[in-house]
Amino acid sequence: MRNISYFCIVKHLIYLFRYIFVLALVLSSAKTNAQTDSTILKSMDSVQISLLTCGPGTNVYSLYGHTAVRYHDLGRNQDVAVNYGMFSFQKDHFILRFVFGLTDYEMGIEDFTSFITEYGSRGRWVNEQILNLSREEKWAITQAIDINYRPENRVYRYNYFYDNCSTRARDLITDHIQGNVLYPENKNITSSYREMIHQWTINDRWSRFGNDLLLGVKADSKTNNSQQQFLPDSLRANFEHAIVITHNGQRHPLVASSNYLVAKTSQNTSSSTTTPMECMLLLFVATLLICLAEWRTKHIFWGYDLILLLITGLAGIILTAMIFSQHPTVSLNFQILLLSPLSLIFLYPTVKQLRKRKIHSYLKLWALLLCLFLALSFFQHYAEGMIIVALSLLIRYGWLMFFSQKLTKQT
Repeated sequence: MRNISYFCIVKHLIYLFRYIFVLALVLSSAKTNAQTDSTILKSMDSVQISLLTCGPGTNVYSLYGHTAVRYHDLGRNQDVAVNYGMFSFQKDHFILRFVFGLTDYEMGIEDFTSFITEYGSRGRWVNEQILNLSREEKWAITQAIDINYRPENRVYRYNYFYDNCSTRARDLITDHIQGNVLYPENKNITSSYREMIHQWTINDRWSRFGNDLLLGVKADSKTNNSQQQFLPDSLRANFEHAIVITHNGQRHPLVASSNYLVAKTSQNTSSSTTTPMECMLLLFVATLLICLAEWRTKHIFWGYDLILLLITGLAGIILTAMIFSQHPTVSLNFQILLLSPLSLIFLYPTVKQLRKRKIHSYLKLWALLLCLFLALSFFQHYAEGMIIVALSLLIRYGWLMFFSQKLTKQT
C-alpha cells in the first residue's frame, strides 16, 4: 500500500512539474511576443504615411486626376507610392470591357521618386497630405498594404464612381483608423455625379459630350459627402478639414501638414475649335435648308433622311448595349428615345416610302418619342446639343408629313 501511495505522489508531482513548465513556456512566449510587438510599434515612429493627390492630365482617362498613398519609412530608407490605378490598354478587349464595367484594375507599388518624376514630366501637380496617425494605425495600414499586394488580392473590379483609385486609397487609410473620421459637411453642396465630373471637362467639351451621352438619369441623382470622394481632388479637400474622434473621445485633425511636391502650373485651357453645340446648330440649319429646297423643287431629298436614320440608329445600338453594362448609372438613359436602334430596323421601309413621296408610320412614332424625349429633359441632363437635334428632327418630320400630303394632292 505504501508503494502504491508513493507511486501516486510521484505521478502527481510529475504532472505538476509539467504544468509549471508549460505555464512558464507560455508566459515566456507571451513576454517575447509583447516585446516583439513593442519593438514593431516603436519602429512605426520612423514611418510617415501620406495621401497623394495628382492633378489632371490631357488624356481622357486622366482628366479627373489621380490618388495614391505614400509610404515613407525613414528608418529603413524605404519610400514608395501605393497605386490602385494600374491598368493596361494591351489587355484583350480593353475598351469593350471598360464600357461594360468589366475592367480589372490592379494595385501597384512603385518607387516614389519615379512616381513624382513621371507626373512632373507631364505637367501634373502633386499634393501631399501627411497624415496624423498613431503607431498602431500605421502598423495596421502597413499590414493592410502587405495583404492587399498579395497576388490573389491586388486585382479588383474597377468602377469609376464607386470603386476606383481614390476610394481604394481612402479605405486603406480610414478603415484602419482607431476612431471615427468626420468630414465637414456643407449642406449647400448636393452635386450629382454628372455635375462633379463636369468640373473637370470644362475645357474638353467633346469628352463631356461623350460622358453625358452614355450617362443616364441615375447620374443626376444627388450625392453625399462620401460618394463625392470618388474624385481625387474632392477626397483631398475632405481630408484637409477632416477630424478624427478616437474611442476615448479625443479629437485631432486627420492631416498633420500638406504641401505641393509638384507645384501647380498654368495649363493650356484652349478648348476644341468646334464644339458639340456648334455641330448641332449646323444640323439644325442644314435641316431648314433641306426643307426649303424641297419646297422649291417639289421633291423629297430622301438621302438626307437615310443619313439621319443611319447615324441615330448606330448610336442607338451603343445606348442599347449600355443597358447591359455593370455601371449602374448608364442603364436607364432617356436619350435612347432620340438615338434609337429602331431607326436601323425601319431604315429600308422608311426610305422606300419617302422615295414614293409617302410617310412610313415609323416616322410618326419617332416624332412621338421625340416629344417624350423633350418632356423627360426635366429629369435628365442630356448631352450638349441633343435638344437641338431633337428639335431639328421634329421640324424635319413634321415638315415631311405636311409636304407629302401636299404632293399627294397635287398628283
